[in-house]
Amino acid sequence: MTPSLTDDADLEQPTVLLVDDDEVNLLLTSIALRERGFAITEAASGERALALLADWSPDVVVLDAIMPGLDGFSCCRELRAMPGFQSIPVLMLTGLDDEASINRAYEAGATDFFVKSNQWSLLAGRLRYLLRSSRTRLELERSKAQLARAQDLARMGSFDWRPGRGELLFSVEGLRVLGLSPSDHLTMRGALRMIPRDERNGFFAILREVLTHYTVLCTDVPVRLLDGRQRVLHLEAEPEFDEHGAVYGYNGVVQDVTDRRIAEDKIKHLANFDSLTGLPNRRQLIWRAERAIDHARHMGHQVSLLLIDLDRFKIINDTLGHAAGDELLVEVARRLRGCVRHSDQVIDATVDTPGSRAHRTLEAVGRLGGDEFVALLSEVGDERDAERVAMRILESLREPVLVGGQECFVTASVGIALYPRDGTTVADLLRNSDVAMYSVKAQGRNAASVYTPQLAGKGREKLELETALHKALEREELVLYYQPKIDVRSGRFMGAEALMRWQRGGQIVPPGEFIPLAEETGLIIPMSHWAIREAMRQARAWQNSFGFDASIAVNMPSRMFQRSDLMEKIQSALTEQQVDPRCLELEITETGLMKDLQNVIPALKRLNSLGVEISIDDFGTGYSSLAYLTTLPISELKIDRSFVRELGHRPESTAVVTAIIALARSLGIRVIAEGVETALQMEVLNRLGCGIMQGFLFSKPLPAAALEQWIRETVLPRKAPWSPAVASSSRDGTSDGAIARLDLPTRGKPVH
Repeated sequence: MTPSLTDDADLEQPTVLLVDDDEVNLLLTSIALRERGFAITEAASGERALALLADWSPDVVVLDAIMPGLDGFSCCRELRAMPGFQSIPVLMLTGLDDEASINRAYEAGATDFFVKSNQWSLLAGRLRYLLRSSRTRLELERSKAQLARAQDLARMGSFDWRPGRGELLFSVEGLRVLGLSPSDHLTMRGALRMIPRDERNGFFAILREVLTHYTVLCTDVPVRLLDGRQRVLHLEAEPEFDEHGAVYGYNGVVQDVTDRRIAEDKIKHLANFDSLTGLPNRRQLIWRAERAIDHARHMGHQVSLLLIDLDRFKIINDTLGHAAGDELLVEVARRLRGCVRHSDQVIDATVDTPGSRAHRTLEAVGRLGGDEFVALLSEVGDERDAERVAMRILESLREPVLVGGQECFVTASVGIALYPRDGTTVADLLRNSDVAMYSVKAQGRNAASVYTPQLAGKGREKLELETALHKALEREELVLYYQPKIDVRSGRFMGAEALMRWQRGGQIVPPGEFIPLAEETGLIIPMSHWAIREAMRQARAWQNSFGFDASIAVNMPSRMFQRSDLMEKIQSALTEQQVDPRCLELEITETGLMKDLQNVIPALKRLNSLGVEISIDDFGTGYSSLAYLTTLPISELKIDRSFVRELGHRPESTAVVTAIIALARSLGIRVIAEGVETALQMEVLNRLGCGIMQGFLFSKPLPAAALEQWIRETVLPRKAPWSPAVASSSRDGTSDGAIARLDLPTRGKPVH
């Protein structure tokens, strides 16, 4: 900051140019002023003074008025015409005290005059006063220039408004803000014409309020300047009062805030709209939905919320890349906007008063995030209106989309919820539309569904089941049931398939309810590890109990074979129970195998090298190439129960089973039929060449202790209807009687 120019320290040694043609008077005046702290430079004529001033500037000039040649009046006029000397203090010394001479001195440009005398102290005081006044004026002019510069930089100016006299006066800076030159004059009528017609009524209402209550004027006004530019001006003005307390005018500032408003609008847009699609984001959607619900509460109509989730978007994103996924989202957003009366404005004030229809500007499509969108319908008659919009949305997505140079198709699942029937808050509507949307996903996608309480009940049950399933392992609620495999030709016990069961609250939860949930949540991984450990523990227990020498089959999801720790977990279970690897057989469905064949093959080969056998479950349902059978280390094929069920009734099933058996024999692979429930099915399978079977005809899945008892009571004495001894007895009337040992298969190639 510049220090104050009126500081006395700055005036201790002021420089003075003293001009006088009288040498005696010049000498005496110089001595007197030097004694009083002035630095004096002398000049004996006006011409000499101007020559000195050509390259030097004193603090003050003292001129004798009457001099030969160039007198003081003429010298002062020429001095004022020189650049930089317009404001220098000039004191005129004269012996004349008439009014005409004084006026002549001021007309010539003198700052003040002093009558010649011997009162040197008075002269010194007058000079110091002139210096202070000059420096104060210079400081004010500099401040004024700085203020004007600051106003220019801030695009600001001042104005005075006298409503009673219709005067509107702008400063030079204010005129520049309005795109006018300093010579222009702007009337109140002209200023109002700059405001667009559709904005004038609002501005007039503000002016009436200000004039009625004598309040401060503070508002932003959009204007169109004379050169056609559209700007936003900020006006602030305070009332001015006279000595009687009456308002006689307003004094204020006008500022161009266009850039600031653009920046504010951009920030507001970023805060309320999705940067990728340009649709309202979650924050703006929730705000709009809350306002729509408030208005519906007053007006008595319904509001609908549609949750739109793209089907299988992850496949497109992962296959074509995230850039292509973004292109797809932008195109979907464009199509969705065409299905709803969409408003792009940022709404941050009350919408309207009850009775109007301006609340419909709240209606919009927005993006919640990822591939989820929401359509807000601010007024609907009933659910059929919402369903029509949902159908329009689904129809708009039917056309193919070109993304990443690839033509692809996208569908959506739409869940619909209505206020107030399905919820009185935005959170309720979002939750319930989400429930309806997931019901569409479960039923095959590419459709719309309206929320019902029954759907919510199913959702809560699923959530409760998922929560309980997380705790099932630590609470030791999981158990294995075992279904035996039987060689009907020899009556031997060929092993068992371990089937997972969940004992929850004293009841058995059907596998069809919790296994898909375990797959979905990823809990199938720890549950599968547990099943392997438990099966091997049971194999060791049976070995100790009755010399068990077969294998226990454990079902494995395909994802298990991609895990790097599978071999380690299996080896750990085998080592812990000290059982042979051949006691474990891993079953994988044909569909699961073919789903990710290339990633599964290495794991299967490593397991086979360890000695663990691999069985293909549900064989015949995958409709895949059979070439993998010749390359994979497969020990067993299980004929799917769907073919077994129709044996003896449909020739087609007999043909398929015959082909599977022939294929397995030619490749040296063991074949087993599952789901055998009738003696007819058993006889047909046996005749076709498949002697190893499992199913309810022999035994339903049993707990370990119950299976052991079944073996001792049924297999060991050969009392079952399917036992060769019973069958032989029924033919020739003889019986082999009880066998004193458990007839288990020996290692090697089983008998077919």
